Amino acid sequence: MTLQIFGVKKCFDSKKAERYFKERKIKYQFVDLTIKGLSKGELQSVISAIGLKNLINCEAKDFKRLNMDRIISTTGKEEMLLNNSSLYKTPIVRNGRLATVGYEPDVWASWE
Repeated sequence: MTLQIFGVKKCFDSKKAERYFKERKIKYQFVDLTIKGLSKGELQSVISAIGLKNLINCEAKDFKRLNMDRIISTTGKEEMLLNNSSLYKTPIVRNGRLATVGYEPDVWASWE
C-alpha cells in the first residue's frame, strides 16, 4: 500500500499523519500543497470519496478574501480549490479511491 499525504509542512495534523505512517513503516508520498496542489483528477477522486464540502477550510484566511462563501456552483468551488491550495483542510490522505481529510487514524487503521 502506497499512500499520498497532501498537506502543509507547518500543519500540526499533517505532521501527525506523517508520524502515524512512519511509525507503522507504511510507505507514503508527501505532497506539500504550498508547492504543488492536487491535479484535477486527484481532486475529483478525493471529492468522490469524501465530498467537496469536507475539503474546504472555511476558517482559512483566503476563504473570505476570495469570497468562497458567495460561490454557489460546484464547478466554481472546484476551480478555486485547484488555484488556491490554502483553501484545503489538511491533511488529505489518499489510498487509491479511498480518502480522508484531517487526522483520522481509526480510518487509516482499517486500510492496513
